[in-house]
Amino acid sequence: MKKMFKTACLGAILSLFLFAGNQKSAFAHCEIPCGIYADSVRVALMSEHISTIEKSMQKIVELSAEENVNYNQLVRWVNNKEEHAKKIQEIATQYFMFQRVKLTYDSDQIKKNQKLLAKLHEICVYAMKAKQTTDLNYIKKLNNAVHDFSHLYFGPGKHHHHH
Repeated sequence: MKKMFKTACLGAILSLFLFAGNQKSAFAHCEIPCGIYADSVRVALMSEHISTIEKSMQKIVELSAEENVNYNQLVRWVNNKEEHAKKIQEIATQYFMFQRVKLTYDSDQIKKNQKLLAKLHEICVYAMKAKQTTDLNYIKKLNNAVHDFSHLYFGPGKHHHHH
């Protein structure tokens, strides 16, 4: 029975990847209880998205300052910034909030969850602010929030990926 469930789960994941390949966007992970998670990969992905947003902000400022603005390239960088900020929000919500921060009645875990959820909310708000502006202060705030979340989530001295 357990093997049948694993096979069905892997089949569902494969179907999801095949289906998602034809979609405009895909969520960070499925919402079926497959048990296949790579939390540290998600943190690393958030960090990569932050770096991409930072580069996009720099390019937007650079292109905007040119005498003959190339609006086509400018719009592409704005869209790129928007897309990567949205991906951070999807990882924070669809993956961590909805799937990894578990409901519990344990008072100690509730306290930890409150801190995790507050940090995830902070990440989402800073990602939203990064969509609205080219202010590099939000890059610093995003990096700090992801760093703090990572340390809260994995614990001190645990292996995690974040720059």
